[in-house]
Amino acid sequence: MSTLDLDPTLVARARELAARAAQPVIDLASRHTTVSVERAVLRLAGLTGTDPVTGEGRLEDRVPWANRVVDAVRDQVGLESGAALPVWHALAPGRTLQQLAEDVGAGTARFEIPTGADADRARVAARDAAAAGIARIDANRRRREELVATHGDPPRRPWIYLIVATGDIHEDIPQAQAAARAGADVIAVIRSTGQSLLDYVPEGATRTGYAGTYATQENFRLMRAALDDVSAELGRYVRLTNYASGLCMPEIAVLAGLERLDMMLNDAMYGILFRDINPRRTFVDQRFSRMVHARAGIIINTGEDNYLTTADAVDEAHTVTVSQLLNETLAKEAGLEDWQLGLGHAFEIDPGVPESFRLELAHALLARGLFPDAPLKWMPPTKHMTGDVFRGYLLDGFFNLAGALTGQGILLVGMMTEAVVTPWLSDRDLALRNVRYVLNSAGNLAEDFAPPPGGFIDRRAHTVLSEAVGLLEKIADHPEGLIQAIADGTFGITKRPADGGKGLDGVVATGPDAYNPALELLEEGVSRA
Repeated sequence: MSTLDLDPTLVARARELAARAAQPVIDLASRHTTVSVERAVLRLAGLTGTDPVTGEGRLEDRVPWANRVVDAVRDQVGLESGAALPVWHALAPGRTLQQLAEDVGAGTARFEIPTGADADRARVAARDAAAAGIARIDANRRRREELVATHGDPPRRPWIYLIVATGDIHEDIPQAQAAARAGADVIAVIRSTGQSLLDYVPEGATRTGYAGTYATQENFRLMRAALDDVSAELGRYVRLTNYASGLCMPEIAVLAGLERLDMMLNDAMYGILFRDINPRRTFVDQRFSRMVHARAGIIINTGEDNYLTTADAVDEAHTVTVSQLLNETLAKEAGLEDWQLGLGHAFEIDPGVPESFRLELAHALLARGLFPDAPLKWMPPTKHMTGDVFRGYLLDGFFNLAGALTGQGILLVGMMTEAVVTPWLSDRDLALRNVRYVLNSAGNLAEDFAPPPGGFIDRRAHTVLSEAVGLLEKIADHPEGLIQAIADGTFGITKRPADGGKGLDGVVATGPDAYNPALELLEEGVSRA
């Protein structure tokens, strides 16, 4: 594979600065919990379903029991000690979480913070319950490994990643299977519009999403089973992706682990910048969710490509590199390994810019050189898709060629109707033909592609890396580090203050007796290389 001869001293400096810039965020996350983290503990312990007396009509509109229980604990004793101790203290011998939740619904449950021997008993019971959920996640990871060994991985890289989402899970399934038969290696079920802003996870098999399908445990189960069927048919393991972002990031991460999803969108800053979710809420939720992904063997996909939809892809290229380095730092602190880091970048330079393709190659090769063992996720053009499907199809072809030349790991399929209509099956078929043609005819061209030292591509990559180091120095030198950089509008030219956005009221500073059994178990398995 062709790579750039990057200055190792500069690369080491960039990583050292990223670690310094991220440390205040790591410290913040370790001193706080959130309502979603506490709900995730209950879901890991097996609590499912919704309060039948809330909501009318659609099942996904009803309030989940996990929300009901955590809200009751918070109202009665607060969450400074976490939810586990008061919940398992309230469980009488022989009683289940489901029965306790029904007591909450009836208004008869009473919670208190146990002490002494009572606290010890609650701690043991909570840990045993969380351990059962983690054991299921571990079993799913082993099952994935068995299926990959049986059916095989796709025969080449990059993996072809295709989005399917009609709003109706029962319509998504045949479309996803058809996409796999046409060459897709990864199926992403995009979420219903606005789900990231819901402070609860909908339930059940849903049929009424908008521009996407709700992320629910049952939808995860149904799609994974369908892709298992088509994997056996095709003789290659087809991976499933969804979104662990937004206000319920920890819970969705747990559900993904319980239902054997393979990849999850999980970016350090996407929800802050593009959904106006509070930074503190995001970073606390993100650390827990990434620890779950690490345990489950899930590959995360980060969202640096989104910055280039709001900022200029040439002028702000270094902010993508900075974000990749920060995402790497935060991911490894949570226990993720290099092979799980689907760091994002995108083909978003205006095609009218002179040498635009050479600039794209420089940026893609810089990412590959900085993260040689990561399955980088290369995103197609969206910002400059005009509705001219012929021009768009050609632009996607250039994008696919850049992915082949620079050894990307995950190639999201571009659509010639991007930003115009929701793609038809015929659009997807043509897009997959484009990818297949390029990869079949030029997929090994990376062996022959070697930009000369000191040439245009080499110089551009070193310029971007130097600019990234300069920006990291500014972030690392500030006492608030990354939090302040986000408030200043450093990424995606979007300013998000630390005390603004949605979900701040769900963040709680933990006390000295705080106990989270899931976090304890996950921490025991973390290796922070």
